[in-house]
Amino acid sequence: MIKAEPTPEMTRHILPWLVAVAFFMEALDTTILNTGVPVIAQALEVTPLSMKAVLSSYTLSLAVFIPISGWMADRFGTRNVFAAAIALFTLGSLLCGLSTNIHMLVACRILQGMGGAMMTPVGRLVMVRTFERSELVKAMSFVAVPVLIAPMLGPLVGGLIVDYLHWRVIFLVNIPVGIAGAILVWLKMPDYRGAPRPLDVLGLILFSSGVALLSYVLEVFGEHRLGAGGILGLLAISLLLILGYGLHAARTAFPLLILTLFRIRTFATAVNGSFITRLGVGGAPFLLPMLYQIGLGLTPVQSGLLIMPQALASMSTKFLLPRVLERFGYRNVLICNTLALGCMLMLFGTIGRHTPIWVIVVQALVYGVLTSLQFTSMNTLVYADVPRDQSSGASTIASTLQQLSVSFGVAVAGLTTVFFLPTEATAAPSLMIDGLHKAFFVLGGFTLISTLIFSRLKRADGSNEAGEKDLHLDEAKG
Repeated sequence: MIKAEPTPEMTRHILPWLVAVAFFMEALDTTILNTGVPVIAQALEVTPLSMKAVLSSYTLSLAVFIPISGWMADRFGTRNVFAAAIALFTLGSLLCGLSTNIHMLVACRILQGMGGAMMTPVGRLVMVRTFERSELVKAMSFVAVPVLIAPMLGPLVGGLIVDYLHWRVIFLVNIPVGIAGAILVWLKMPDYRGAPRPLDVLGLILFSSGVALLSYVLEVFGEHRLGAGGILGLLAISLLLILGYGLHAARTAFPLLILTLFRIRTFATAVNGSFITRLGVGGAPFLLPMLYQIGLGLTPVQSGLLIMPQALASMSTKFLLPRVLERFGYRNVLICNTLALGCMLMLFGTIGRHTPIWVIVVQALVYGVLTSLQFTSMNTLVYADVPRDQSSGASTIASTLQQLSVSFGVAVAGLTTVFFLPTEATAAPSLMIDGLHKAFFVLGGFTLISTLIFSRLKRADGSNEAGEKDLHLDEAKG
């Protein structure tokens, strides 16, 4: 890998700020939107459950485009790609704010996701190649802090915007930050280039079309827009495309995702267990605002305040969790914590109009601690036995499947809620809350299933601190 130019000392001071602001903008975007889902749905004249496509399309776009981010950086340079990523994310934000219907909003969220997919891996790449190993952990820790803060501020800020301003402002707040960030990146970010390996075009087509079609099947199944035959047909095609990618990846020299890493037992356990866990956990941010606003009749600001304790507890305990892992080991922590996390999701299904606020706050705090420990454990276990020269490929697979599982989690949350709702539920909050309660029990069940995967771990697994440099951003992204 070649440096295009020396890195001035001033640039080394500014670079962590540039990367941190970009990550903050991306992390804030998702959490700030969740609180506004009921209001935006009303403005666009769709049901709140239809908004799952707006949330899942963004994370699905991340999953599809993250694998080519490294190739893009090597081919066009980190400065060009990172600046273009911010510009594309900002353009997508502007178009989202101007959207007049849900279909346009979904398309613009996909555009946002294309930009966001390049931000995190390319930003991390620049940090790794700019700072010496002795400085890297400190620099990465600084970049991770805003990513931890964004989920705490997002629900409240989103509630304030939709209560006192207009829902479109949720997207428009990114524009001045994005413009300034793109200009500063262009002027100050180092430009690293290298000889990229060939792009796996066929693999990209098979993988992206397969997961996109599978996500669409989950969405239309929940809204019953196709008959059983059509749904089963599309499901079969999507699974054949994904299977086709698996066969192709085993035969090509430069696959999009290096699937041979799944031969490493701890890697396979961490990634597969994480995927199933997030099918449950990933739907909770979508359901909770609807439970609080539609089911309990709270305002968006009140809803945001009830969600904030989760992020606050997560951030407050983040730096204590490595000691817990060291003391009890990955196997014990992941089995016990996954069971507790699944049960806590089910407890959200007991919240009703007569539940005391302090009970909801306590549940949110406990849930925040449990999710923080779960994400930290899963994300660091990924690198435990992966050779250092393959850590980039491992990170790409873990990040891709992480975003994919969150996208599917939102789709599953909407699907299960619709399944339990009668057609008149949108006009009756009491019926809506019953469907949401049952959906939380289903999500909790998915999380409990992942315990079976983590039970494959051995007591000594994870004692190797491989991938320490990747920990700070991966666990912050959750």
